[in-house]
Amino acid sequence: MAAWIPTLSDGEAPLYERLVDALRGDIASGALAAGARLPPQRDLAHRLGLGLGTVTRAYVEAEKAGLVQAHVGRGSFVRGGAAARPSAAPDGGLINLAQNIAPRGPADLRIADTLSRLRRRGDLLDHLAYAPPAGMEVQRRAGAAWLARTGGLTGADWTRLIVCAGAQQGLALAFGAVTRPGDTVLCEASTFYGVKALAEHMGYGLKGLAMDAQGLRPDVLDEAAATGAYKVLAVQPTLQNPTGRIMSAGRRAQIIAVARKHDLMIIEDDIYAVYAPGAPPPFAVLAPERTLHVSGVSKSLAPGLRTGFLIVPPGDHLDRVLRAVRALSYAPPSFGGLIATQWIEDGAADAIVGEIRTEMTARLTLARQILGDAIEVPMSASAPHVWLAMSELDAERLAGRALRGGVELTPPSAPVVTPGLTPGVRLCLGAARDRDDLERGLRIVAAALADVDERARAVI
Repeated sequence: MAAWIPTLSDGEAPLYERLVDALRGDIASGALAAGARLPPQRDLAHRLGLGLGTVTRAYVEAEKAGLVQAHVGRGSFVRGGAAARPSAAPDGGLINLAQNIAPRGPADLRIADTLSRLRRRGDLLDHLAYAPPAGMEVQRRAGAAWLARTGGLTGADWTRLIVCAGAQQGLALAFGAVTRPGDTVLCEASTFYGVKALAEHMGYGLKGLAMDAQGLRPDVLDEAAATGAYKVLAVQPTLQNPTGRIMSAGRRAQIIAVARKHDLMIIEDDIYAVYAPGAPPPFAVLAPERTLHVSGVSKSLAPGLRTGFLIVPPGDHLDRVLRAVRALSYAPPSFGGLIATQWIEDGAADAIVGEIRTEMTARLTLARQILGDAIEVPMSASAPHVWLAMSELDAERLAGRALRGGVELTPPSAPVVTPGLTPGVRLCLGAARDRDDLERGLRIVAAALADVDERARAVI
């Protein structure tokens, strides 16, 4: 029988789901008989022009659905018959180590009381009207105060702060203010997936630069910027996503020196600074004349608040951003920001963050106990994500084995801008429902990692 080459349907469903649907359809039509061997995952990925992670996930989901059966060392084979019908998901579903969010417990415990407090606010009804394009003044002042005490943004000027519908919108507005479609932005070799999605959607290019233990290397940045082809650097100096690395004060000074030498604007994503108290000051403090600073509360208080902050440099940047806000959304939403403001004003935000840091410290300790030296040494005691450096092939294998065991990891290809420079796997510690779930997930990852290591030794 010729090698199976599926035809994927059009639509909005993820590629791995469409691949599973194609497999199910070919089994039902008889194009794939019971016992037929599917192509190796890497071969099929190459033929279809898909990422290996996409095909790996499709094979895992097909096995869970009863469509195929995998045999170590032999491959995946069609089951056929009654087994080809979809099966129910396992009890409890997947353990989520893919999503970088804070544990919700501290916010959940306070929301009812907060809603009661909001009823007594004299400005409550004002938030039913359109906000100004930059957001309500009370929220802008609260946001600036919050960034000053949790992100080291001393002297934050609330008049240059724009309230956004999450930090992702803050990034979009920052990119729009200093780039145009067709421009290429410099960034780390592996970066936040939201930056990649934004660049693809808005027509920007990304050039990923080599990193070391402190993040972006200034010598590589200098070499790229010297070509004159770039005018913007997007960077995460604190608890970089996905690696969790933190730039020292000296490294930040070197990056700023390069930016000033080549007149680069800096888009600083500092969303995780709240998890690294004592980190060096942000670029917005060290180089305020060229830094657009993005942060927010969704990663530290509650994801559903969707409240982000963008601080722009002096000059005409504020007018550019406000024109974009008027064109795209007219004004930011008010009630998520109002809850955040209430928490910042009455101290609940500090209490929530304190409890979340304590929980993340316990979770990070658990991860280090189970995974040991496989984890790159965390740069903060309460880091929300950890990095397992390994080859691209081993990363894909680990993600596939973990998924087969019931743990969802971030697809290894998701953060990659320049392949080969910073390969590995990110583990997010906050989304698991509790420490018991996290421990189960980490032990599954540890077992999968051992399998990957054993296979690598066998190949050598």
